[in-house]
Formats: sequence, structure tokens, C-alpha cells
Amino acid sequence: MQWFSILAIYGLFWVLSAFLVMPFGLRTPDESGDKVQEGHADSAPVNFRPRKILLRATLLAAVLFVVYYENYVNGWITLHDLNFFGDPPVKDLGY
Repeated sequence: MQWFSILAIYGLFWVLSAFLVMPFGLRTPDESGDKVQEGHADSAPVNFRPRKILLRATLLAAVLFVVYYENYVNGWITLHDLNFFGDPPVKDLGY
């Protein structure tokens, strides 16, 4: 696997991980007992910590990439394993 492919696949895992970990630990003003500030949405988090999200996303992406790379090297799950419907029928073209 080329280094650019590794970087691109890790980037995809990182973006996926960022969206997965973003909602964990956030509290709305109703949950924390704070007053909603003027101009803010009722659902806006009061304790948004982007550094924590970046760290969690980086760690999760690293774990996911290691599992992906090990599967790539060892071939645990291949495309043949994901073919749930069998091989497509062969059509006789009459040649």
C-alpha cells in the first residue's frame, strides 16, 4: 500500500470518527441547568471542547485504521466474502 493511500484512508477514518465522537459528553443548557443566552439555540451545547473531540477522533481513527490495515495485509475479509447473492448469472450471447 502506498503512503498516499494510507494517508487518504486514515483521513476518511478520521472524518468518520469525528462525526461519531462529537455528540458524546455534550450538554445542553436544560441538562446542565444553565440559562440559554440570547441569540443561541436551545440545543446549543454549553460545554463544547474541540480539543477533546480531536483527541478522541484521532485515537478512534487510529484503531480503525489498524484493523483495516491488518485486514488488508492478512486478508481476513475479502470481496468474495462480501458477495451475499452469489456470482451473477452468465448470459449466453449466441456468438
